[in-house]
Amino acid sequence: MNPIPFGFFVAGLIFDAVYARTGEILWDNSAAWLIAIGLLFAVVPRLINLVQVWITSRRAALASDKLDFWLNLLAIFAAIINSLVHSRDAYAVVPAGLWLSACTVILLCTANVVVAVQGARSAGGLYA
Repeated sequence: MNPIPFGFFVAGLIFDAVYARTGEILWDNSAAWLIAIGLLFAVVPRLINLVQVWITSRRAALASDKLDFWLNLLAIFAAIINSLVHSRDAYAVVPAGLWLSACTVILLCTANVVVAVQGARSAGGLYA
């Protein structure tokens, strides 16, 4: 389920950028909805990851799994703050909403890269 919220947050970032450029309120409302729906889908994998990494297999969890968990959790917190920023009226959303959307996407991208590099190492790829 990790790709689903990532897509919603990237779309929210794009809509925030379009709203900052055009000023059309439709883009702001759409970005607010995308961020809210992305948050709904982002919480479930983190709960599963919480149980998997921190509770059931403390010894088997790798450092990259823990870093992935923390980066995703920080992205969720940034998205929650972003959702609160998007509840403001009209153009008051633009600077903070755009930066928080970018921060959320960057954190999720970094978490995905950490998981991909660890997968390449464990599969005996380039970094083995």
